[in-house]
Formats: sequence, C-alpha cells, structure tokens
Amino acid sequence: MAEFPSKVNTRTSSPAQGGGAVVSTLSPDLGFVRSSLGALMLLQLVLGLLVWALIADTPYHLYPSYGWVMFVAVFLWLVTIIFFVLYLFQLHLKLYMVPWPLVLMVFNVGATVLYITAFITCSASVEVTSLKGTRPYNQRAAASFFSCLVMIAYGVSAFLSFQAWRGAGSNAATSQMAGGYS
Repeated sequence: MAEFPSKVNTRTSSPAQGGGAVVSTLSPDLGFVRSSLGALMLLQLVLGLLVWALIADTPYHLYPSYGWVMFVAVFLWLVTIIFFVLYLFQLHLKLYMVPWPLVLMVFNVGATVLYITAFITCSASVEVTSLKGTRPYNQRAAASFFSCLVMIAYGVSAFLSFQAWRGAGSNAATSQMAGGYS
C-alpha cells in the first residue's frame, strides 16, 4: 500500500457571507406585458383562441380545409404561448446564446404566411360548407374575420421584430440585453 505523502497542503474555504446557494425565482416582467411586443402577443393569443374555438364548435372534421385552419390556429397559438412565457419570465435572457430577435422575426414571418393561407382557406370555405344564416355559417364567418385580425397582428409583430432584429437605433448587443422588445 502506498504511503500518504507527508507534505500535503490542503486548503479549505468557506463561502462568502450571503454567497451560499443561489435561489432563482421566476417573477413576471410586467414591462413586457406593457410593451408593443407583449400587447401584440396577448392579442394574438386571444384572437387565435377565438379562431380555433369557433371552428372547433362546428363539424369541421367533415371538411379538410378547416382541418388546415385548425392546425394553423392551434399550432401557432401554442407556440405563441411558449414565446409569451419565455419573454414574460425573462427566460430568453438565460438562453443568451440564442439570437432571440432573429428567432422571433422568423417565427412572426412564418406565422403571418401561415395565417394568410388559413384566412384564405377559411374565407373561401364558408359559403361552400354551410347554409347562409345557420349557426355553423355564422361561426365560420366569424372565424374568418378573426383569422384576418390575427393575421394582421402577426404581420405587425413581424414588422416590429424585423426592426428589433435589424437594430433600429441601437446595436445588436444592447437590443439583445434589453430583451429585444420596446
């Protein structure tokens, strides 16, 4: 058995006062909710919920066109919830290696394009799939109207996120640290 060396220098240190375990609490950033990006995300969530709830209350499964509208509405609604939570609790700052202004711009542009197709599909299918004046007709017509509004909201978000990505008025480092919303 090897003998323990006689000249061993061990040094112990105690944590600095107050420097013990770091406890991170998630607190909402109410400034984000008041920002244009936060307000538009809330608008997208409410309008998107209206679109898919109105269509889900009709026999949409009989018509493939409404299957596409439901997919777009529910998928983008869920992804918008994820982005909203990331920004509300400032989790995007913890994932600093992700270029959030670029990610948000690509998402908003993609969502705008998908909602353009959903709006056109929903609007073109209203007259074909139900009798005028009936409850399903009214719900599908309302879904078309709200899909147009949510399409516009995503378009405005795409424009604003393009400006944030481009860095209008600031450099990339300050817009990244500021959270990318104004």
